[in-house]
Amino acid sequence: MVLYTSCILKHSSTWTVNNFLMTGPKAFLTYASSVQVGAQSGILECKHQFAWERWNCPHSTLQLSTHNSHRIATKETSFVHAISAAGVMYTLTKNCSMGDFDKCGCDDSRIGQTGGRGWIWGGCSDNVAFGEKISKQFVDALEDGHDSRAAVNLHNNEAGRLAIKATMRRACKCHGVSGSCSIQTCWMQLADFREVGAYLKIKHSQARKLEVDKRSMRAGNSADNRGAITHAFRNIPRTELIFFEDSPDYCVRNQSLGFKGTEGRECLKGDKSMSRWERKTCRRLCYECGLRVVKKHMEVVSSCNCKFHWCCTVKCDKCTQTVTKYYCARKDSGRKAHNNAQRKHRARGH
Repeated sequence: MVLYTSCILKHSSTWTVNNFLMTGPKAFLTYASSVQVGAQSGILECKHQFAWERWNCPHSTLQLSTHNSHRIATKETSFVHAISAAGVMYTLTKNCSMGDFDKCGCDDSRIGQTGGRGWIWGGCSDNVAFGEKISKQFVDALEDGHDSRAAVNLHNNEAGRLAIKATMRRACKCHGVSGSCSIQTCWMQLADFREVGAYLKIKHSQARKLEVDKRSMRAGNSADNRGAITHAFRNIPRTELIFFEDSPDYCVRNQSLGFKGTEGRECLKGDKSMSRWERKTCRRLCYECGLRVVKKHMEVVSSCNCKFHWCCTVKCDKCTQTVTKYYCARKDSGRKAHNNAQRKHRARGH
């Protein structure tokens, strides 16, 4: 799945006939900009959720198009597809509700209807139907094959969009004499995108592996391919992430797949305020990958002693603080450095 403006423009000709968005260049570019922002927000959320994992996501939406790693169907790529599709839907929905698009605003389809005991629908519900529809038009159109890989990607795109709906929450406002709250008006609003990311992270941990006939992995539109795909998907809920290829070893660098390995990665140590998962990052990223941990002291410059001056500026001093950070390194790197130093020492005649 490739989500950035140049790719969208490249594929626009395939959407012209049946895409209601293609009413003109202005409308297309308006949505394309939100798609680009939404896709990048998905990648940023991915990097937050997997910050202390061996695999820590692509660095940008551009990287999705430049490495073969995202044409495999692993647990990790299932998350990338889901969070990217969710990011696009989320941004489009927000922009719609804020009135950024012509003829698109809050979802008022149920306003005035009774929602439950003591409350009715009102307010400004986020228009997820709009965000979902436009997200499908842009994101799903990039999967133009009919093999099992394309089917898995489309399924995970849909799971990402359903995560937006699953995490929505009802907000209400009280009405009545002297704040009695005799009746409430309520509306549905998007959760914070961080909550969507956490939801999909759980789905990633529970992702289901499909047993797919390798013949169905070939591109094509044969009846055999479609039959094999339908059979493999028959008992899988649309909300679940799926994959059919085992993950590579993310400990080691793999240039062809675009993985840097864990050498040089930062890990966390010794802070009681950290979660149990964070406290184990050095073990997970370094020791279990056959690396050692090296300690580095670094000077960090930050603003301090900030004061408010009337009117209306804030002036701060610049303070330097020494911090300790930990990184994964090869086990022999320290020994090599020591041996090189000794050789240089002997060469000087000491």
